[in-house]
Amino acid sequence: MIDTDFLSQLKRFNLIVKKRVTSSFSGSKRSTHLGSGLVVNDFRQYVPGDDFRAIDWKIYARTDDFYIKRYEEEKSLTVHVLIDVSKSMDFGTLNYTKFEYAAMLGLGFAYISAKNNERFQLSTFSRYFVTFRAKHGMSKVMSFLSHLNKIRCTGIIEFEKLMKKYKKSVKSRSMIVIISDFLFDINEIKNSLPLYSNHELKVIQILDKSETNFDLHGDVILRDSETQKELQTYISEAKRKEYRKELYDHILKIENETNSLGGKFFLFSTEEPLFDAFYKIMNS
Repeated sequence: MIDTDFLSQLKRFNLIVKKRVTSSFSGSKRSTHLGSGLVVNDFRQYVPGDDFRAIDWKIYARTDDFYIKRYEEEKSLTVHVLIDVSKSMDFGTLNYTKFEYAAMLGLGFAYISAKNNERFQLSTFSRYFVTFRAKHGMSKVMSFLSHLNKIRCTGIIEFEKLMKKYKKSVKSRSMIVIISDFLFDINEIKNSLPLYSNHELKVIQILDKSETNFDLHGDVILRDSETQKELQTYISEAKRKEYRKELYDHILKIENETNSLGGKFFLFSTEEPLFDAFYKIMNS
C-alpha cells in the first residue's frame, strides 16, 4: 500500500540545505534573476541573499566555494513522470513491491513540482498509457495517490512503441522521468531514450534484492510473471554467475545509453530508504 509518510519526509530537503548554508552565510534579500525552472542554464558565485536551495554541492566539494545554479525561466516547464505498471512490477520480497516503490518516487516528483509551482503530468504504462493532465497544486498530488493505490500491475510492455507515442504529447522542453525495472530487450531501450535527448532525462531502474542477488539453487520451477509460462530447471553456481553477469551487463548498457544522451541513470533496490533514493536523484 502506498502512503503519504514519504511525502512528509521531503520537507527535510529545505531543512538540510538551510542548515548547511546558514552556518556560513546570512541574508534575507533574495535574488530576482535566477528563474524558477528545473532546467539548469549556468552557474554563478553565491552572494548573501541568494536562494540557498540553488547551491550546487558538487562544485562546492571541488572548490570550497559556493556557486548557485541559474535556471531557465520557463513558465510552461512540465515534469513528466512515467511509471511502469506491467506485471513484472508486481513483485517484491521486502517492504514494497517494485511498483509501490516506483509509485512513491513518482509521487515525490509530483510533490516537489507542486511545491515549486511547476506543472507536472503523471502517466502509468503497460500495454497502453493512462495519463493525468498537468495541473498545479497539492490536491492533484493526493488524487495521484488515490489512483496509484488502485493500480493492479498487468500486461507486457511494448516499450519502444509506447515511448514513440508518448513523445507526441511532449510539446515543450521538459523533465522526463521514466521509472521501471527495465527487464526487457535492451534494443527497445536504445531505440526509445534518444527520443527524449532534448529534454532533462532521468531514467530510474527499480529492482528487488532477490533479482540482483539471485540466490536460487538446485531444482526449481521458474514462472514468467508476465506470460505465466513455467520452466523447470536446475540452478547451478555457474548458472547463477551467468545470470548475474547478464543482469549487470544489461544494467550497464542502460546506464551507458542514458549517459550518452546527457541524461541521469539511477538504480535502486526496493530495500533502499525512499528518502535516501529521492535525495540522490534530486542532488545529482
